[in-house]
Amino acid sequence: MKTLRFKLYSHKRNRYLKQSINAAGVIYNHCIALHRRYYRMWGKHLSCTKLQSHIANLRKRNPFWQLVGSQAVQDICQRIEKAYQLFFKHNKKGVRPPGFKKVKKYKSFTLKQAGYKFLSGNRVKIGNRVYQFWKSREIEGTVKTLTIKRTPLGELFMVVVVDDCFEPEIKFATGRIAGFDFGLKTFLTCSDGSSIESPQFLKQSLNTIKKASKQHSKKLKGSSNRERARKNLVRKHEDICNARRDWFWKLAHDLTNKFDVLCFETLNLKGMQRLWGRKISDLAFGEFLQILEWIAKKKGKQVIFIDQWYPSSKTCSNCGHVLEKLDLSIREWRCPSCESVNGRDENAAKNICAVGASTVGLGDVRRAVPAIAV
Repeated sequence: MKTLRFKLYSHKRNRYLKQSINAAGVIYNHCIALHRRYYRMWGKHLSCTKLQSHIANLRKRNPFWQLVGSQAVQDICQRIEKAYQLFFKHNKKGVRPPGFKKVKKYKSFTLKQAGYKFLSGNRVKIGNRVYQFWKSREIEGTVKTLTIKRTPLGELFMVVVVDDCFEPEIKFATGRIAGFDFGLKTFLTCSDGSSIESPQFLKQSLNTIKKASKQHSKKLKGSSNRERARKNLVRKHEDICNARRDWFWKLAHDLTNKFDVLCFETLNLKGMQRLWGRKISDLAFGEFLQILEWIAKKKGKQVIFIDQWYPSSKTCSNCGHVLEKLDLSIREWRCPSCESVNGRDENAAKNICAVGASTVGLGDVRRAVPAIAV
């Protein structure tokens, strides 16, 4: 599966898509209310089939609901059912049931087999109207779903999921393998001794964000000035996200050009978020790994994840001695067995490289330079 994202041209007819998104939000809230009412009355969960049948009958009598295609309505019911199933399965872990959403903040609706048709050039027919989009790349493969998304600025994007049957073979172009350790001060530490610092885009723009947020909070609620200030604040956040994402793409291309196999440690992002909060959000490790995996798959490279509980920092990369305890504040330590001095992050990166190499059957490269036999 491959996801393609295109921006729709700004046009007056786009208001029909925005009205459809609003109608989808109203239907979503109505479905949530039906679920809660059904449980209060009968003490049971409302099945997805019954909900879809009931909403289909209501939709025939409500012209506003008919702005949303029937398949989009079915998708709303299915997503709510999936959210409830996750709640039933993981409620002891803190997962909450789906709740109501503000219609103005509702983001999207999804069409599956019908309700859209791609025309020649950069045109797509959704419902009875034709829209134009920025066709930055060709749509290759079988289209599975089409989603219309609305950003907080009111811009519309078309997200197309296609069935990409092409599976590139894993090929070793450089013959090199490397392990990487994430850090708070250093974004990535490589097993070859190099390190990559994070620009920390949010931290650099924090004063600008605070100023825009302060201006927004001062404006009268419901006024045009407050809406203008809100859009200004949203643009500041989007600039940060776009700059960070651009840096991630460039870094991922650099790493996949240098190495054929890239080894990482599985991260507990939620736990890290609770400990370090905004700093983890600024570094965005999860987003970087998603981009890296996508580029590696496209180029025929391999990304390996080792066990989360492997003691990469406490294991000596020279002799394999494992410390009983290593405090997070200690950035460098001497091995009691071989007397070698290990930097915490670089030592962890070497161990991750060694475990990752053994995972893919490349042997133990604990003592070796990150070159592998092709």
